[in-house]
Amino acid sequence: MRGGAQSHLMRADDANFYVVKFQNNPQHVRVLANDFMASRLAERIGLPAARAEIIDVDAWLIEHTPELNIQLAGRTIRCMPGLQFASRYVVDPAEGQVFDYLPEPVLSQVKNLKTFAGMLLVDKWTCNANGRQVAFWKKGRERKYTASYIDQGYCFNAAEWNFPDSPLRGIYLRNEVYEWVRQWDDFEPWLSRLEALDPSVIGEIAGCIPPEWYEGDADGLEKLVADLVKRRSHVRRLVTEFRQSSRQPFPAWTAVTVPVGHA
Repeated sequence: MRGGAQSHLMRADDANFYVVKFQNNPQHVRVLANDFMASRLAERIGLPAARAEIIDVDAWLIEHTPELNIQLAGRTIRCMPGLQFASRYVVDPAEGQVFDYLPEPVLSQVKNLKTFAGMLLVDKWTCNANGRQVAFWKKGRERKYTASYIDQGYCFNAAEWNFPDSPLRGIYLRNEVYEWVRQWDDFEPWLSRLEALDPSVIGEIAGCIPPEWYEGDADGLEKLVADLVKRRSHVRRLVTEFRQSSRQPFPAWTAVTVPVGHA
């Protein structure tokens, strides 16, 4: 698969296809933890993030599959066996088509385009250091596309697990997906769900992450969870900074009063 993590498309024993990131990918082992956690959080508040799973790739399969390798510093190395991150492929390759880009005239054919506003909240909350990545897909003769959000590996500032917020981080490359936003109500229901998300849910998701994905740094993971709990109340400010940025993403924005406690 394309991308810096050099993921591999694999079919699992549940008969589904998954994009698999290996622990020894060229980016960092923590991108597995990031992708799992941010994907599950997005899904928890009702956004169409590709389903995140943990997959066990054994040594025998790697040994007998020459394609399971990674290019690193000019060398070819074998993928590491063990527990890997798996993002469910958004549609069975035999049943549909997947695109990572759609031209502007075709964006009107995306049936869940408004979820871009919801995913913007997650990207700001988690300080996604990468541009927003999307898979547009449709089955057979369907006329409209569905957007599924993929590749959350650079949330939490990739391997750093800190939050150097910037207005133009974590956004989609085209303003057209945001230009319909007029007020805070257009971020619902995702905004209310995010702000009210029970801290125990964040901790539960973090607790599912294999320790080898974060190098056994339990204290670091605990701090990450605590930071995410605090940052729920910062999301409106971060979105406002994006709204007021040079991108001017919401040209139809109308002046409304920010609710008390969210200034």
